[in-house]
Amino acid sequence: MEHISRYLTKEIKLSSYEDKLFKSDLMFDDHMLVWFISGETKIIQWDTTFNFRTGDIFLIPRNQLATIINYPKNGLPHKTVVMHLSLDRLKKFYENIDVKKRSQPDQKIYAFSNHPLLESCLASLIPYFDIDGQFPEDLASLKITESISILRMIDPGVDSVLANFDLPGKIDLVSFMQRNFMFNMSLEKLGYLTGRSLSTFNRDFKKLFNTTPQRWLTDKRLELAHYQLLEKRKKPTEVYLEVGFEDLSHFSFSFKKKYGVSPVQLTLAQH
Repeated sequence: MEHISRYLTKEIKLSSYEDKLFKSDLMFDDHMLVWFISGETKIIQWDTTFNFRTGDIFLIPRNQLATIINYPKNGLPHKTVVMHLSLDRLKKFYENIDVKKRSQPDQKIYAFSNHPLLESCLASLIPYFDIDGQFPEDLASLKITESISILRMIDPGVDSVLANFDLPGKIDLVSFMQRNFMFNMSLEKLGYLTGRSLSTFNRDFKKLFNTTPQRWLTDKRLELAHYQLLEKRKKPTEVYLEVGFEDLSHFSFSFKKKYGVSPVQLTLAQH
């Protein structure tokens, strides 16, 4: 896989994947504003799936678990301009703006497909990636500020997300894990998102589920895969990435160990 990232600053980059497919389970520390130049992306969250393609623009809020699958398309690489909206940057932006705080901000993915103002702002960055030397910080700051201002103009409700600087609070562990078991995150990150230290996360998990996180996660992913193969009539190659496995052979081995048949054998038995 050839992945090329060219940075103007640590907050602005041009990202390109040349290979057939790239999949990752992510939780971003910053809000991410993404503009598609070419290619396609599927973003899978616990309750919904998004498909983005050339010309689309979307905002992924921080601290959201998601499976992201990137594809080249029509002979062109998966290519995007990505802008990190960091907490430090947003705190400076909002320090003199009065924002009504919501008790539970809406952490949805915001889509701004083919919006002319946002596209013009992000497209104006393209020529700078070919210039030698360091990109001026003051110019980068202007472009990020412009993007935030346009986002607020398009959807004033985005303030509830961008101006929320709270750390995740302690939440119900059972409901969180039932929603997010298909994402390959470290236990440290899962603990952080549920408002727990790693030791507290492991202790609470053992008490609630009577097993280890690793064993429970594998079992839940295999159960979901079995349902997708049997009820949804999906192929093993369509399923293994979406349920949280990184490797098809490991998925097949684990599936056969649990169910006595391989995913391919289960699929063939339906025909």
